[in-house]
Amino acid sequence: MFFRKKITSVLMASALVAGVLAGCGGEKAGTEGSKDSGGGGDTIKIGANLELSGAVASYGQGIAEGIDLAVEEINNSGGVDGKKIEIIKVDNKSDAAEATNAAIKLTNQDKVTAIIGAATSGNSVAQAQIANDNKTILLSPSGTSPNVTVGTNGKVNEFVFRTSFIDPFQGTVAANFAAGDLNIKNAAIYADNASDYAKGLAASFKETFEAAGGKVVSEESYVAKDTDFRSTLTRIKSANPEFIFIPGYYEEVGLIIKQAREMGITVPFMGADGWDSPILVDLAGAEALNNTFLTNHYSAQDPDETIQKFVTSFSKKYSGKSPDAFNALGYDSVYFLVDAMKRAGDTSDATKIKDALAETKDLSLVTGVVTVDEFHNPIKSATVLEHKDGKQVFKSKVNP
Repeated sequence: MFFRKKITSVLMASALVAGVLAGCGGEKAGTEGSKDSGGGGDTIKIGANLELSGAVASYGQGIAEGIDLAVEEINNSGGVDGKKIEIIKVDNKSDAAEATNAAIKLTNQDKVTAIIGAATSGNSVAQAQIANDNKTILLSPSGTSPNVTVGTNGKVNEFVFRTSFIDPFQGTVAANFAAGDLNIKNAAIYADNASDYAKGLAASFKETFEAAGGKVVSEESYVAKDTDFRSTLTRIKSANPEFIFIPGYYEEVGLIIKQAREMGITVPFMGADGWDSPILVDLAGAEALNNTFLTNHYSAQDPDETIQKFVTSFSKKYSGKSPDAFNALGYDSVYFLVDAMKRAGDTSDATKIKDALAETKDLSLVTGVVTVDEFHNPIKSATVLEHKDGKQVFKSKVNP
């Protein structure tokens, strides 16, 4: 999803190889004891480069749960072309440099055919050059920044894809919901000024909201890891907005909303998929989150048959737990990749698989029906959710 820290240049990657290969361990899941690299032996080796600890561990852990369920289902059904999938997990610790190290290990030592991850945009971009250089598929489940798949030079990263929609679409959906569904005429924007994820969402929200006739009456910023937001919230309150858009991550958003409600700010708040964590409720409190909304990739309450089948399977495997969007995106990423392998007719040739990924059309997944565009982004629907007494409630589905 997101840019959380400044990205360490991938040009340092070659200097890191020796140390990484010597000391960067991984956790395996699935069938063990493969006899060959990639997908050329008894198993298909797929890496999972995820935030299993650190600042956004909730995202990576959720994706890992979804991956494990999908792999279990596929392997129990005979695998892919008679081969079982083996997942090799590496914890990038929610850090871009660690994500680079993990990608080097997975490509050079484990010789995986593909890497699923990372959860954040910054940690995904940190792997892009390595994936391209090694001709290894990189599939980011939730990296929503446009430059995950398109480099700063404007060129599409040949071997890099994503399962999620992109930030400009989320920002547009949020603005249209505010202006249309809520009939908001003026709004404030409160964003993390060090996050490209937040800045991108804020820009697309503002552009769409103003084009719809709305007015942004206040624009304020905070810095990740801040804990006291009262002085800035006081300035926002004085501007008298009808609505506040906070395109940030759950750690800060939870505290912002809690403090805002304590200050008597009762207007609706809205954010994006960075809000999607059970920890948000712990931080903000269930009551404070009432009258707040977010754009997301799916809802467990959506009556769609594909979604409800997934919810049932996930809840059975994880002791009644209801799957969130990161669970769903991890699950979809495996099926997205396997579908391309089947159409490519090869489980080990990454070039054929990436060509098949690029040609994906009308693939039905839990988080939507996917067609991949020329920038390796899926064209798919978004969901608007509302918080009610600590629970996410399905509001509407928005098609691209």
